[in-house]
Amino acid sequence: MITTANFIELQKAVSADCGDPHHILGMHEITKDGKAALAVRVLNPQAKAVTVVDVKKGTEFPLEKIHADGFFESVIKGRRKWFFYKLKIENHDGTVWETYDPYSFQPQISEYDAFLFAQGNHYEIYKKLGANFATVNGVEGVVFGVWAPNARRVSVIGEFNDWDARRHQMRELYSEGIWEIFIPGLKNFDRYKYEIKTTDGTTLQKQDPYGVMCELRPSTSSLVYDIYNYEWQDGEYMENIRTAEKYDRPMNIYEVHLGSWKRPADGSDRFLSYVELKDMLIPYVVEMGYTHIELLPVEEHPFDGSWGYQVTGYFAPTSRYGTPTEFMEFVDAAHRAGIGVILDWVPAHFPKDAHGLARFDGSCLYEHANPMQGEHPEWGTLIFNYGRCEVKNFLISNAIYWVENYHIDGLRVDAVSSMLYLDYGKNEGQWVPNKYGGRENLDAIEFIKHMNSVIEGAHPNVYMIAEESTSYEGITRGLNDGGLGFSLKWNMGWMNDFLDYIKKEPIYRRYHHNNLTFGMMYAYSERFILVLSHDEVVHGKQSMLDKQPGDLWQKFAGLRVSLGYQIGFPGKNLLFMGGEFGQFIEWNEKRPLDWFLLEYDHHRTMHQFVKDLNHLYLNEEALWIKDFSWEGFEWVDANDCTRSIYSFLRKGNSKEENLLIVCNFTPSTYFDYKTAVPFPAKWKEILNSDDLKYGGSGVTNPEPIWSVPDDILGKQNSLAFKLAPLAVHIFKPVEIPE
Repeated sequence: MITTANFIELQKAVSADCGDPHHILGMHEITKDGKAALAVRVLNPQAKAVTVVDVKKGTEFPLEKIHADGFFESVIKGRRKWFFYKLKIENHDGTVWETYDPYSFQPQISEYDAFLFAQGNHYEIYKKLGANFATVNGVEGVVFGVWAPNARRVSVIGEFNDWDARRHQMRELYSEGIWEIFIPGLKNFDRYKYEIKTTDGTTLQKQDPYGVMCELRPSTSSLVYDIYNYEWQDGEYMENIRTAEKYDRPMNIYEVHLGSWKRPADGSDRFLSYVELKDMLIPYVVEMGYTHIELLPVEEHPFDGSWGYQVTGYFAPTSRYGTPTEFMEFVDAAHRAGIGVILDWVPAHFPKDAHGLARFDGSCLYEHANPMQGEHPEWGTLIFNYGRCEVKNFLISNAIYWVENYHIDGLRVDAVSSMLYLDYGKNEGQWVPNKYGGRENLDAIEFIKHMNSVIEGAHPNVYMIAEESTSYEGITRGLNDGGLGFSLKWNMGWMNDFLDYIKKEPIYRRYHHNNLTFGMMYAYSERFILVLSHDEVVHGKQSMLDKQPGDLWQKFAGLRVSLGYQIGFPGKNLLFMGGEFGQFIEWNEKRPLDWFLLEYDHHRTMHQFVKDLNHLYLNEEALWIKDFSWEGFEWVDANDCTRSIYSFLRKGNSKEENLLIVCNFTPSTYFDYKTAVPFPAKWKEILNSDDLKYGGSGVTNPEPIWSVPDDILGKQNSLAFKLAPLAVHIFKPVEIPE
């Protein structure tokens, strides 16, 4: 018999259509027959019987089943004030268990939290939304919070409630559209989703936007996981990073796709785990002389073929390689080895997968409703609504999350160009101009500035790196100077000119000489990274080795001089995995790199060259100390187009640190090549890519060479030496007369 419950509310509860379940469920102080009393109501469709147990006194009060769908209710006689209680539940199979009532706890998300979130300024909102372990009134459990302002009802469903949306219906807090519930007794790896009933009655099942772990694809549930128990061991590294100068230090990045770098030695086709990669990849990177690992996106994504760039779980490192804790171990080990970790981060778009952010609560919540604003037609993905405060908060807090919780050293922000321009990848009539009639995405620009200001303020030594392919001004200019505030920018112009040049037959390179010199016209307009990335070795573009013309020897020689030119040119450096040993075929995310090639001389010597080149870069300050200043670079001869030879100086803080770099991009050999040097000195060849140990022809200069007085190329001193075919020579003064 129904005693105190409102019949309409009861019907909403048992039909999983209740927007405020705490109003009817749980313990309530009521008036019964004109007297104060307590009513307890429980909804558990799987229960045969439910008893309320007074935690303090141990007194038990059985409830009456008043609805066939498992609605229990009773008035507790003789009790008038709310008391702390448990529920003893007997299932139909005879199982008896005890739990705390989720509807006996006060909200754990404050009105101030909701207010900051609605303003776009709650930079740790991930500690409130999502699934966060908490102890409430001495009870351990998980606080679930989700933003779904247009939902009619939201439930947490999972293994712990038989995926029954009636069991844990959430309450909507305040007016910001945040739904919340505290569920006692949950543990790591419990699977869950949000079931959302939309305003039109449609039911959706969604992955948690703030979930910190997800099931391995193709499954799509989120997993409860405590990420706050890991004890970091990288304190010395983090302290050094905080006190180091941000830009005047070496930065030679090894770009990696974790799933295809290597596979297990037993020949199985599974992925290496974060733990295995920690023990294999990090020592390799140290041995090879790189300073940073840049990971293609490890945020959870459903489709392997997207390489991680179509993210559904922004707060979750992918389960393909292990748990969040194991990813922390990977980053920690890198730091202890002195290696920084940069993470590809994708705020430019997200996929339409039904379990993801798309139409999250039945409305266009994270994306624009107008497809001309909210979709990328060429990618088939959705565009974030950067003008919505809660969406900006989601993205900015996500950036902070990776930096603070995973100690990430930098975020490489993907596809910034697509964010800056409303017409990116669109034809006439497919986009909406801004309020001034222009093509700039004003909301995205403001979001980028906001994000970079927050990161710079909280973590000034973290790199925010823009992949931006247009001539948009001020990408790395400071916010106070009207810029976007990024730390570094991928130099796509240099990369395109460079790759176009090295693919030419040497006989034709003389007609494209400015491809390699033009980059100095704008080298200091931004703080650049010179990139030879994953995008350049797929989809018919050929591997770095195969881009080189000529026979096999010429291909390897050409790749050596090309990488030598890259490391000598002003700017930080990035090379995609496989380029360091001459991977011959294009990269394919479905298979590992061809490490067996190291059994062959050409590839083994190429590998050794890159290793030596990288360590030379680390040891010679002139190659990085003044990357972003004209004081660090000087052409010696930029105009020797007939012979396709380039010579320039990289300058350190003293004469002794200067380097002379000469690159010959043809197979011609010059046994008495002469070029200018800036001062009289004895110059030692400290690297020659034509050395026999690198697979070259052996045209080297083993003994130091004195310069001679000479009026050449505007200088008063010259240096004559043997210039090898398709080779880079690097000289350093070892004796300078008074």
